[in-house]
Amino acid sequence: MHTTNKQKIINDPVYGFITIPDALIFDIIEHPYVQRLRRILQLGLTHYTYPSAQHTRFQHALGAMHLMGLAIDVLRLKGIEISIEEERGLNIAILLHDIGHGPFSHTLELAIVKDLDHEDLSRLFLIELNKQFGGELDMAVSIFNDTYPRKFLHQLVSSQLDMDRLDYLARDSFFTGVAEGVISYARIIKMLTVSDDELVVEDKGIYSIEKFLISRRLMYWQVYLHKTVIAADQLLVNLLRRAKFVAENGDPLFATPAFDLFLRHNPTRQDFETDPKFLDLFSQLDDFDVFASIKVWTMHADPILSDLCKKLINRQLFRVEMQTSPFNHDYAGMIRQKTLEKYNLSPDEIGYYFTSEKVENKAYDPRHERIMIKSNTNELVDISQASEQLNNAVMPTTVSKYLLCYPKEIL
Repeated sequence: MHTTNKQKIINDPVYGFITIPDALIFDIIEHPYVQRLRRILQLGLTHYTYPSAQHTRFQHALGAMHLMGLAIDVLRLKGIEISIEEERGLNIAILLHDIGHGPFSHTLELAIVKDLDHEDLSRLFLIELNKQFGGELDMAVSIFNDTYPRKFLHQLVSSQLDMDRLDYLARDSFFTGVAEGVISYARIIKMLTVSDDELVVEDKGIYSIEKFLISRRLMYWQVYLHKTVIAADQLLVNLLRRAKFVAENGDPLFATPAFDLFLRHNPTRQDFETDPKFLDLFSQLDDFDVFASIKVWTMHADPILSDLCKKLINRQLFRVEMQTSPFNHDYAGMIRQKTLEKYNLSPDEIGYYFTSEKVENKAYDPRHERIMIKSNTNELVDISQASEQLNNAVMPTTVSKYLLCYPKEIL
């Protein structure tokens, strides 16, 4: 029995008023699994760089569902049949597409649960919710898993031009204030159509797609892979590794009950798939568990854990150097050695204070879930060939940058 829908309306700063489509979706939104997303920041610790970037996975889920509704309306106007059941399945699938994210979203991906990413966990949450709602999510599960016969429905949920990406670019640029990320999401949706069961874009929309791909690339370097964002993320990852080390060695360590399980043990994929308690405990885990624990750990007897936690709480972030070529081996070695000496570390402990790695940015890969442009003659052409701006293969190319991360006082 579902709550009587009273045309629930939510005021969203990006789109204005968002309407919840029906009573079942309202009840799903009210479920504790979904309400948990209010307590998970969309961009992890990005607010350490862009102070207003404190929007949540919950806001993103509602925004993506709103865009899905717009896309369904556009496709129907173009004569593409989408049944009421398929519409509901699409709305539920996009609403729940990120439900498997853990604390601080991508920052701690695979750090809390090693061999399950957020998409795997989202799939498990969908299956569990479908049980609790008596099979009413069957269509959503099928679309999410790409087992439904009409493939373009899955593409609306997960592809290189899905409602997830359109919302997070619009929303992240809004809350960070980074104008380079602004996209013409409304026009992109207006230009969508379907050809041979594939989601494609009418050729009139080619410039909006170009802007979308360029904006995505710029947002990666200016927001998602910004040096200070990387520094904050690295500090959080390192202190969590140290906390796991302390916990696994039997030392006393404060943590909420759900967080404690994941600190002291390493549940596997099989654990999650066979024992419902792991998914239930994961559903109790959010940013608040982690940050409350970090505040307490600032006073822990372990000097490395205590120091790393104080640095994060007080925003004493590491320095990040980034360049397009690998760092000189002698230079990196000198910083590593100075860090060892400054903090009196053993070689096994240096990884908590010194990191050398490579990050990559690939805004578009035509070998994977292509964006196809439909010409006036109904010919389908990949965006990288159809575009005057992108046909020089700039967009398909992966850009790599190398970084060193270490305490600022070392140099």
